Amino acid sequence: MSDVLGLGLTHYPLLGGRDDMMAVLLRGTLTDPDIPAAEKDPAGWPELMRAEWGDDEGRAAAPGHRTALVEGLARCRERLDAFAPDVVVVWGDDQYENFREEVVPPFCVLAYDDIDIHPFSLMNDYGNPNAWGRPDDMTMTLHGNKQWCRTLTNQLMDDGFDMAYSYRKREGAHFPHAIANTQVFLDYDNAGTEFPYTILPITVNCYGQHAIARKGGLARFADIATEELDPTGPTPARCMELGAAVARAMRGWGMRVAFVASSSWSHAFLNDKDWHLRPDTDSDRELYRAFVDGDRERWRRTTGAEIVRDGQHEMLNWFCLVGAMDELGLPLRWSEMVETDVFNSNKVFAIFEGS
Repeated sequence: MSDVLGLGLTHYPLLGGRDDMMAVLLRGTLTDPDIPAAEKDPAGWPELMRAEWGDDEGRAAAPGHRTALVEGLARCRERLDAFAPDVVVVWGDDQYENFREEVVPPFCVLAYDDIDIHPFSLMNDYGNPNAWGRPDDMTMTLHGNKQWCRTLTNQLMDDGFDMAYSYRKREGAHFPHAIANTQVFLDYDNAGTEFPYTILPITVNCYGQHAIARKGGLARFADIATEELDPTGPTPARCMELGAAVARAMRGWGMRVAFVASSSWSHAFLNDKDWHLRPDTDSDRELYRAFVDGDRERWRRTTGAEIVRDGQHEMLNWFCLVGAMDELGLPLRWSEMVETDVFNSNKVFAIFEGS
């Protein structure tokens, strides 16, 4: 069996920008006229949210949140370097990037060789200068291997798992930032420019019924009232099956393989029931307890409707990772959850490795 490492981390875009912009999504949400005034009043917010928001709209709290995230990322990178993988498989969501009106598959292997991308293009859309002071149009190289991706896709097909694949990034759209930011954040000190490992990216339609309806992003409540929902995305159980299938396929490659789930957990801007103001931390805590305790039955019975209800769309990437780790029998060795109400999403870090 191939040597294996499993990592879970975040690709939170605003970590790539300046601290004073880290709460920009909440600031924008508070301008939505269809959110009741009482919900916008900090006096009624949870204690953590009031403390983070302070009297400066989250600016003073942002450096502490950054520090917690960078520490988790550094721990993951340390293990990655010690493991020295031949290939890094990354499950990341596609937010109206390659998946658009022409075609929206449940999953897609990005069968690319080395590709130069602009990792700050999404930050530029927010008018948010990057945290490293690099040029806005900075280019980094994401190392890929088209033939390995073809081989994996063939093996998945032979295993009965129908898999889409892509040979070319969509013109005029951002490169999937879940994949790009994984490289940037795992190479945080260098803004992604010196990451030496080959990445095999698998994008997941985490946004499902909101993939086109909300273009993978924030929607105002007036628009939500009249939106035409898309078909649902893959279920959590199906994502676990994909993870297991990828693990089975790569088990005989004779390579050192690192599997990575790249996403935060519940997102405020996807949590309709709490007016897009905060993530569903209670639901995250419940799944996190089950995750740490190894309660896979709790994870397997999670439904797609529950994921959408709780704003946990992007967690489907983590279901892929868990499926792979279970297939390979790799135990969880370390994990940490960083909670926040103001900075859009709770973040979880994890390391799976053998003895």
